[in-house]
Amino acid sequence: MGRIRKRHPSEGSRRAWRGFVRGITLPTSQLPGACAMASIQREIDVDIALRDAWDALRDVGSIHQRLVPGFVADCRMEGRVRVVTFGNGMVVREPILVIDEDRHRVAWAAVGGSFEHYNASVQAFDLGEGRTRLRWIADLLPDSAAPEVEGMIAEGLGVMKRTLEAAG
Repeated sequence: MGRIRKRHPSEGSRRAWRGFVRGITLPTSQLPGACAMASIQREIDVDIALRDAWDALRDVGSIHQRLVPGFVADCRMEGRVRVVTFGNGMVVREPILVIDEDRHRVAWAAVGGSFEHYNASVQAFDLGEGRTRLRWIADLLPDSAAPEVEGMIAEGLGVMKRTLEAAG
């Protein structure tokens, strides 16, 4: 499957403008012979060491306090299911699929609501010199929900950046 890369207008080379949320959006229903699933990939660089970013990211029951306050108003764990109340009042049940200590990756699904299918992950990458890249990937059905989800991911990454850098 092909990938489409959106670039910021100021991005003259492969080096991204600092602070810009880079990513890929692929509504596959627009590709000949493809299924109707959207795949969204966004990433942002943060000025915080990997160990500190990962410590907050892996704390899946405290994202409303340590990672995305305001964007997520409340969060509680019911076994391995995270119940998230977003700032807009929407409540989503998110089974945690994996907390991968070696890859610094958390993956979850969303159950119920308007999604036929939703799974996502956030992974942290060490950039050296106290910097980390966060990559959020989401696959969802129906693909018509992609613009709304894409906006939420961009907003969430922005809040993550501000929160992590303020804590660091």
